[in-house]
Amino acid sequence: MNIGALIFPDMNQLDFTGPFEVLARLPGARFHLLWKNKKPVRDIHGLMLTPTTTLVCCPPLDILIVPGGGGQEALMEDDAVISFIRQRASQARVVLSVCTGALLCGAAGLLIGRPATTHWAALDLLALFGAIPSAQRVVSSGNMITCAGVTSGIDGALAAAAQMIGADRARMIQLAMEYAPEPPFHSGSISAAPAHLLALARRQFAPITAKRLKTARRIAIKLGVK
Repeated sequence: MNIGALIFPDMNQLDFTGPFEVLARLPGARFHLLWKNKKPVRDIHGLMLTPTTTLVCCPPLDILIVPGGGGQEALMEDDAVISFIRQRASQARVVLSVCTGALLCGAAGLLIGRPATTHWAALDLLALFGAIPSAQRVVSSGNMITCAGVTSGIDGALAAAAQMIGADRARMIQLAMEYAPEPPFHSGSISAAPAHLLALARRQFAPITAKRLKTARRIAIKLGVK
């Protein structure tokens, strides 16, 4: 089972490593870390990740993982990356986007007419790609599974595992990981966070959100989305 994860500079590593922890446990899993070349890339917080396969040399994939993070913005109009996502998604059994990786899938035209989710700060942008924005943590539509922010990639990967090998075996993976979150605070969503913290977070995200909006509007014109 070939599983490929796009990695790129300034990504959020947990968008990839969360799903990796789940999907690497699938029977016969062969994981490919994909980028334009094999030079190490640095995630947004400085963790180094090393590609194992280039986009050009990537084998056919059963599962494609598209993470997000600040570096996603630079790839929105990158023809090589967007074409790769579009082509491989047409053949994969599951395409799993995490956080703002959904915007890359949207730029590839994969979300037109589909319900989808992404990080709350970018959720409204999905409509510009012809998607139907959903505030759910994980949304499945056809072979697409879109996840909300960062940590939701674990949830989405478990949903992908259930599609590939059945719910009981996916539950076994969850049990082996002891994935039963009990966070010390209940501010992990916009509905639960105190108003003053949400306002602060919105201000922090405002610059990158403004850039994403401009880019998404340009792509909407190319996709013919009104």
